[in-house]
Amino acid sequence: MSIIGVGIDVVDIERFGQTLARTPRLRERLFTEGEQRLGLPSLAARFAAKEALAKAMGAPVGLHWADVSVVNEDDGRPRFVVRGSVQAGVTALGIEHLHLSLSHDAGVASAVVIAEG
Repeated sequence: MSIIGVGIDVVDIERFGQTLARTPRLRERLFTEGEQRLGLPSLAARFAAKEALAKAMGAPVGLHWADVSVVNEDDGRPRFVVRGSVQAGVTALGIEHLHLSLSHDAGVASAVVIAEG
């Protein structure tokens, strides 16, 4: 296995909440139905994860945010579920494993992604 890409992103939780409040339809464009029910810190961390994933993939054009979701394993570890445009990008890049770490504290959400192939 080799590392194909690494991405990191941070999100100011309060500012992200203000953006969602100003643009209500943004929630539907950014998040899957299951994600939309989460609290603001978790939404901000998931947005950071999606941004970090795009960076790890080299920011390809045409990714749809709702084609990727972040779910938790039984032990609490986050992982991506990809489909559609994101799955096509992952396949085209030869990515076999996506590693994800999330955090939110002190008003900031962050995510780190490592893409391996």
